Amino acid sequence: MKKDILTHICRLCNNSGTVFSQSKKKLFYQCPICSGIFADSAYLPTDKTEIERYESHNNDTSDPRYRNFVSPITNAIETNFTLDHSGLDFGSGTGPVITEVLTEKGYNIKPYDPYFDNHPELLKQKYDFIACCEVIEHFHQPAKEFQQLRNLLKKGGKLFIMTDPYKEGIDFLNWYYKNDPTHVFFYKKETFHWIRDQYNFSDCTIAGRLIVFSD
Repeated sequence: MKKDILTHICRLCNNSGTVFSQSKKKLFYQCPICSGIFADSAYLPTDKTEIERYESHNNDTSDPRYRNFVSPITNAIETNFTLDHSGLDFGSGTGPVITEVLTEKGYNIKPYDPYFDNHPELLKQKYDFIACCEVIEHFHQPAKEFQQLRNLLKKGGKLFIMTDPYKEGIDFLNWYYKNDPTHVFFYKKETFHWIRDQYNFSDCTIAGRLIVFSD
């Protein structure tokens, strides 16, 4: 690698990334190993910034539009698991809609959020399914977070993720998803395959915004 190429360490796979996109507001790198795209650590938001941003969201759990938005996850959980199984809504935010929708149907699911539902005892248990909706793009330390999620799954369990994967051809500088100041890590299809292999998942399926990792 030429010395004049800026590099940074990927917080998912710990390899050196090269400059992917630079603007007046933020600098992003891409990792050649896991294909992740990540903000320079100097641009990681503070807890205060994140909390203010999340609290500005109008997440009404009774809003049909909000419920429809998370339906790829809730429908997939209903298809794959019964009321006898237990689940975790990881990063449930200010409006734990996934928890509410599934609880109404009799499922045993608990919300966890480091800011709004911080119950660390929930991270000492294991679950048949984990929902992680619009969360992984916020991970400051995705390697640590994915290892934790993997450890929380029971044998035969599934991790259901929703995010907006980056695809070739997207105008990154003008991409709406990267304009959120709390979105600091973006994933390509290849990144999810790397996560599957690195964390010993048996399978990874990608259907639009829905990504499912299976034990």
